[in-house]
Amino acid sequence: MTFWLSVSHETVYAPIADVARLIRGLHDLAAPTALELPRLCPFGPTSGPLPDFPGVPREYESFLQGRIEWARAEFDRLPFELPPGVIHGDANVGNVLVDDSGSPVMIDLDSFSTGPREWDLIQTALFADRLGWHTEDEYRTFVDVYGYDIRTWSGYPDLADMREVAMTSWLSKKAAESESAAAEAVKRIAAIRDGGSRRDWGAY
Repeated sequence: MTFWLSVSHETVYAPIADVARLIRGLHDLAAPTALELPRLCPFGPTSGPLPDFPGVPREYESFLQGRIEWARAEFDRLPFELPPGVIHGDANVGNVLVDDSGSPVMIDLDSFSTGPREWDLIQTALFADRLGWHTEDEYRTFVDVYGYDIRTWSGYPDLADMREVAMTSWLSKKAAESESAAAEAVKRIAAIRDGGSRRDWGAY
């Protein structure tokens, strides 16, 4: 049994500037010497078994498994520009809440690890660029506060594709227990496969 302390009495997401400020502050920290953090491995080891997605049709499952194989092979080959170090692992506006005192708090530390800092920046760029979940002005604020625009990096398109695969894989795991998750997963996989718009992706 575990116990969690709620940071606030209601769910209020932090402004994008605070999201960028917290990520920047985290990235400026050195890894603690007394704690061995895991290395980021977002798609599992290359030699490991592929995940199953029994809640989606077989053709969609097979396609998604193929994209995971691609991401496993190519992730470490990306020409990352930023120095690696401590990362949140799932940094986005949905994981920064405002506490009862009005201060932003980063939550959901399940993926806390060491790895390329770009992994913590890709979701905000993806939300703005492909999904339309952030406005361009919000994204510019994020860039101005953090101090780096990942969209100018040569590896951005591939890393954005990989993050879409990770997001869709997580959702597809829920498809066997939820009809709405299954429908959303199929929609996302079809968009990735066919190059369709991501603007109708629902947030999960």
